[in-house]
Amino acid sequence: MKISYYNGEFLEDDQVAVDYNDRAVYFGDGVYEVVRIYDNEIFTFEEHLERLVNSAKEIRIKIDKDEIRHIMIQMKEKNKLPNAALYIQVSRGIEGRTHLFPKEGVKPVVLSFINKIERPVDAMREGVKVVTRDDYRWLKCHIKSLNLLSNTLLKQEAKDSGATEAILHRDGRVTEGTSTNVFAIKDGVLHTHEANNLILNGITRQYVIKLAQALDIPVKEEAFTVDFLKEADEVFITSTTQEITPVISVDEVNIGDGIAGEVTKKLQDAFEKGI
Repeated sequence: MKISYYNGEFLEDDQVAVDYNDRAVYFGDGVYEVVRIYDNEIFTFEEHLERLVNSAKEIRIKIDKDEIRHIMIQMKEKNKLPNAALYIQVSRGIEGRTHLFPKEGVKPVVLSFINKIERPVDAMREGVKVVTRDDYRWLKCHIKSLNLLSNTLLKQEAKDSGATEAILHRDGRVTEGTSTNVFAIKDGVLHTHEANNLILNGITRQYVIKLAQALDIPVKEEAFTVDFLKEADEVFITSTTQEITPVISVDEVNIGDGIAGEVTKKLQDAFEKGI
């Protein structure tokens, strides 16, 4: 039986009962992280913790990083899943529905669960198709908020179109995917949107940039157009669960030869060595 965590208790998964007055339910009022466990080790653990704390601070929730670290370690040890995705969220707390913040003394509520997950081997080898869509989300995308309705609608549009992901753009300039960051390679240079309020600064994104720099691959963090994306030599998307996944077509336009490119493969190999 899996063990989950809610509001101060480790419980068997089917015993968890989320309070309907939890502001995560009413308003999506909280933040979250998903971390990857490889061979019993939490990958890029401290980077995820730091981003969770920063996201919470942005929406005026105070959390104890050491407490969160302890919960996540306990979740890993109690469930004994060597390869898994561990989810943790922090809401503003439990109180009757009102748009104002809860009264003083209401404490944040932590929820955590874990699922066994396999690496996306086929997608990383064969690549995926994507479509482009207007980015109509809010202007604080750097916060890893529980509010994911727009992302969900856009992801479903992609699936309905026969694609794996929707690559978003504002006024024709690519931002990110619904659940991924986007990279384009042109003439040996790795391009990706700068880390600002229009994208989530993905932990895998940051890791890939470091890998590229170690491999002497030039990196340019600057917005590029949808046309540039479609004309790139290679394109790939990154996330905690997708790792480095090649994109073989954008809006049914083949990228390069329609297969994973050499720079992408080089980065995949370096990632493999790092996990």
